[in-house]
Amino acid sequence: MADALTVLVTGAGGFVGAEVTARLTAAGHTVLALLHHRTGIVRNDGRRLRPAPGALTPLTGDITRPGLGLGRDDRRLARTADRIVHCAAVTDFGLPDERYDDVNVRGTRHVLGVALAGRTPLVHLSTAYVCGERDGTAYEDELDVGQTPGNGYERSKLTAETMVRKAAAEGLPVTVVRPSIVTGAARTGRVRDFKTVYPVLKVFTRGLVSTAPGHYDAVLDLVPVDRVAGLVTAACVRFDAAEGRTLHAAGHELTLRDFSDVLAEYPSFRVPRFVPPSAFSAAALPGRERSYYERVIAHYDTYFRRRVHFDDTHAAAFSPWRPGRGRAYLRRLLDHCLATGYLGTPPPKTPAARPAHGSPQ
Repeated sequence: MADALTVLVTGAGGFVGAEVTARLTAAGHTVLALLHHRTGIVRNDGRRLRPAPGALTPLTGDITRPGLGLGRDDRRLARTADRIVHCAAVTDFGLPDERYDDVNVRGTRHVLGVALAGRTPLVHLSTAYVCGERDGTAYEDELDVGQTPGNGYERSKLTAETMVRKAAAEGLPVTVVRPSIVTGAARTGRVRDFKTVYPVLKVFTRGLVSTAPGHYDAVLDLVPVDRVAGLVTAACVRFDAAEGRTLHAAGHELTLRDFSDVLAEYPSFRVPRFVPPSAFSAAALPGRERSYYERVIAHYDTYFRRRVHFDDTHAAAFSPWRPGRGRAYLRRLLDHCLATGYLGTPPPKTPAARPAHGSPQ
């Protein structure tokens, strides 16, 4: 085993951060878990991680403040970190730009301040969608190519990653991991937080919005949370091999046609109709649909028109992973949503057939 590390993880209570923390501690490393509130760390499968001396130490802080808002003793402890893994971010869509700037931009600036003070190697969690609104292939070595961000979140993450790259050019050891749309576990579809694409699934499958702008050959890239956490953890532990690289944590590519066809397999689901964006008018929607479109779907509709593929050559070479069949993965996500009641009442289980009288048991 590699030498044990002390790792400062920001956003350690978040969807990805909790899984990274669990993997690091399980491998024998010490995690200084930066939490905004002392609410504990819960893994994607519902298990709670307990503080343990030499393994997991929670720190209460705030990345929007200089020095990460840490008290004197915790600042001293943070300076012992061999690595910083920066997972903390606001990922919800439709928020005011000031909120994204405060957490995703200013927060990253403060993390960089801590990293630069000790020249501590940094693994920065970005997003593959810094590519902006574009078609074609987005490469890992690209960053700002004049793209238009699809929303305020993407703009803030592009700004933050640009800052990280500037620090790297000035000598800070850096690795960037860019996940696509982070969703449930690869094998089970289980998800702790019904965020990212999940509100869209709820609005569409309930028929709350029946028509939306999009291209049926547009691509949604869904990556299991365990793939993202595994890649971030590997980049942290094997930093010498990852330094200077950008790694796309890409997942299962599904076109909107795939998406629609799989939804149509479920009798209880309504299936949305996608129309060319040039022919779509939100004002023409019925009042109730227009309200749901503006509150939910409008924040995501740029994803329904991008025909983008994320090249993951570096990530696949560094940490091999085979995504498998996208439609099968989407079914696992939907089955989990049904089993938990997120997408309506679970279908009743068919009772096992009873053996006929006199037949062997």
